[in-house]
Amino acid sequence: MSERIPAKVLEITPNLSPAASKPLSASNGPIHTRQFNGFFRDLRRIGAGLLCLLFFGTLWLDWDGRQAVLWSLEDSKFYIFGATFWPQDFILLSGLLIICAFGLFFITVFAGRVWCGYTCPQSVWTWMFMWCEQVTEGDRNQRIKLADAPWNGRKLLRRTAKHGLWLLISLATAITFVGYFTPVRELVIDLAGLQIGGTSLFWVVFFTGATYLNAGWLREQVCIHMCPYARFQSVMFDKDTLIVSYDAARGESRGPRRKDADHKAQGLGDCIDCQMCVQVCPTGIDIRDGLQIACIGCAACVDACDSIMDRMGYDRGLVGYTSERALEGGHTRLLRPRLLGYAGALLLMIVALVWLGANRSELSLDVIKDRGMFRENAAGEIENIYNLKLINKTQQSRRYRLELAEPADFRLQGPQELELSAGEILSLPVSVALTADEGPVGPRSIRFIVRSLDLPAAEASATSTFVSPRR
Repeated sequence: MSERIPAKVLEITPNLSPAASKPLSASNGPIHTRQFNGFFRDLRRIGAGLLCLLFFGTLWLDWDGRQAVLWSLEDSKFYIFGATFWPQDFILLSGLLIICAFGLFFITVFAGRVWCGYTCPQSVWTWMFMWCEQVTEGDRNQRIKLADAPWNGRKLLRRTAKHGLWLLISLATAITFVGYFTPVRELVIDLAGLQIGGTSLFWVVFFTGATYLNAGWLREQVCIHMCPYARFQSVMFDKDTLIVSYDAARGESRGPRRKDADHKAQGLGDCIDCQMCVQVCPTGIDIRDGLQIACIGCAACVDACDSIMDRMGYDRGLVGYTSERALEGGHTRLLRPRLLGYAGALLLMIVALVWLGANRSELSLDVIKDRGMFRENAAGEIENIYNLKLINKTQQSRRYRLELAEPADFRLQGPQELELSAGEILSLPVSVALTADEGPVGPRSIRFIVRSLDLPAAEASATSTFVSPRR
């Protein structure tokens, strides 16, 4: 059985007030984060920038005269650059979602909630909105003063600018998201000309409001109370998981001191109790209280603490990515059964998905037997009627041949050479006649085969039942 981090009861020390032991969101109202710099902040900026470029830029690319990435719900087609996917390819989407889930499990076992802190859309958009606050209202202390100040022209102007930027980002996000389901160029033109359809307008307004509400007002409340990942993350942690932690053995007892003072002689640890780690935290927690459900692993407190340690001339790492085992004086085990298990399963699923995608049939054939049991034609032969549904999944026009497999005592009646344009769905009624006077009695299995005349390796088949009376 793998080791898990045990639950601990946090004792509130006498010198802390009850309000100081609570998250800022619970004790002091809205959270006002302080501006800071550092390695992990730069890393988060790079990751968020690449994700925003991917999200906002991909849908403006063209491929063969159409939008490169488009999920057309109206036509039930999913275009991803040169590939076209249909509802019949849903298993590939399911496999991709399962791979993403296992990838999330793997990274959580390895380094905690780095997904939440670096690449989760809620976190990325919250940081963007916080940047808008800093541009329009100033740094932390200025925003606190502005919030407490009476309403006047200056406050109204700054608040209007902030909410205006929020709404612009929210609108751009909504248009981009809806643009993945309807051609974005037409959407923007219709929106600019006030000719947008009711359905598209509803979703643009809906996602604008949702983005504005989540990133502007709810923020950390989504991470703490609404996100299910925050609830089950601790189940995947073990004593070797790298999490943002405070080294209490090194930092306690905390307290202020002069930079040139011998704090060890005063009985103090390296923590100067500057509250910087709390002031930069987007969820308003104190990392010195230990692992908490509200910690999203963004490492803002790490950057802030490292900057203070540099000023004081102390070693970095008072707050940093480490494991419980390392804090107890042991060595973190990077390679362990649970992590290797997730890695192995993830690798196998990626290989399987790539294989399924590479061998995905570009031709689909479905056969539905007519509700009538059978009929007799003019030649005295027994016939069954079938409706064939053929889909050309390629982006080029293709020619196909339709035929029956064995047994040979059946004859296909209907067109046997077909041409389907790119992405065409063809519903084709055909009949099959039983030519033999004698043979097995009762229902018999027959198989339809469609072969591409342009790509001999491409074919599809489907089986149905032929019903005839007893002779």
